[in-house]
Amino acid sequence: MALALRGRLVALSKGLGGPWLHQLSSRSLGVSACLHAPEAPPARADSIFKVTMLPGDGVGPELMTAVKEVFKASDVPVEFEEFHLSEVQNMASEEKLDQVLTSMKNNRVAIKGKIHTPMEYKGELASYEMKLRRKLDLFANVVHVNSLPGYNTRHNNLDLVIIREQTEGEYSSLEHESVKGVIECLKIITREKSRRIAKFAFDYATKKGRSKVTAVHKANIMKLGDGLFLQSCAEVAELYPKIKYENLIIDNCCMQLVQNPYQFDVLVMPNLYGNIIDNLAAGLVGGAGVVPGESYSAEYAMFETGARHPFAQAVGRNIANPTAMLLSAANMLRHLSLDYHSYMVSDAVKRVIKQGKVRTRDLGGYSTTGDFVRAVVDNLRCRPAC
Repeated sequence: MALALRGRLVALSKGLGGPWLHQLSSRSLGVSACLHAPEAPPARADSIFKVTMLPGDGVGPELMTAVKEVFKASDVPVEFEEFHLSEVQNMASEEKLDQVLTSMKNNRVAIKGKIHTPMEYKGELASYEMKLRRKLDLFANVVHVNSLPGYNTRHNNLDLVIIREQTEGEYSSLEHESVKGVIECLKIITREKSRRIAKFAFDYATKKGRSKVTAVHKANIMKLGDGLFLQSCAEVAELYPKIKYENLIIDNCCMQLVQNPYQFDVLVMPNLYGNIIDNLAAGLVGGAGVVPGESYSAEYAMFETGARHPFAQAVGRNIANPTAMLLSAANMLRHLSLDYHSYMVSDAVKRVIKQGKVRTRDLGGYSTTGDFVRAVVDNLRCRPAC
């Protein structure tokens, strides 16, 4: 009987095949790479991955519907735990935030739309989105700005990565009125968090085979705060002699990105600068609707669009571009080691863009969100063999 059981296990291992068996055993909470498409679809998954979903505001719920439709058509083994957290729709409370945190701590992975932050001050400086990042310690935001074949912009064939520290800096929610008419807003920079985000950037560059890291700062004016960030980056850079390191002042960086973005590879920066550069760089390849993003802590991963806009004026009009959210969802699948499904989804989205027949308004076309999703599903069904 023992010999028979051993024979079955050997046969099973041969049936799974080396590459797929390796994928199953290599799940990582860090940023994972999928350089080549899997050669064949995997056997039906024995387990379902649970993922926390936060549709957010604006067109977020419509984009999440697009993700669900594409996942259903792709037979993706993911089950969503959905929570509606919104400050503008009176659907935000500490109780709901705790429910989201509990779900995240169980699932460790989330997909999220933009949770809009009202500009009006109502006694609370920290938004729920900021609270969520801090409580989960989602310190590293990663935005991969990559040109989409088939959609031409002023600068084509772009491939750069923006890494942003997003738990301190100008978004520390520390403001007060010292005397009437005078507001003090504190920017917090610490050596610990500056070194942590610098190490993340260099580790990312090493893992992804990239050759240069650029630290973006304003140390010529904020000599102590940004000076500490810059010093921390330089100290970490010494530990990675194979990665070229340089630094650039934020205003010059903006100009250089517009003039010659090809000079950049990986950029690392504090909170506010990263927010600005994310949006600027997204505009270089097509706008907020096409660039995916993701945020990491030591334990958790959250996937969202790279340029965070609720696009409230498009709500209910069926005109939002789901590309960025679908690509973020594909990245999430790769993080879950569902490499075959990840490639299938991202490849279908990119082929729709490349074919050029279905374009949403932001890309110069007249197609609806529904048209785009249907085209993606059609490409899933007629996907050629790898």
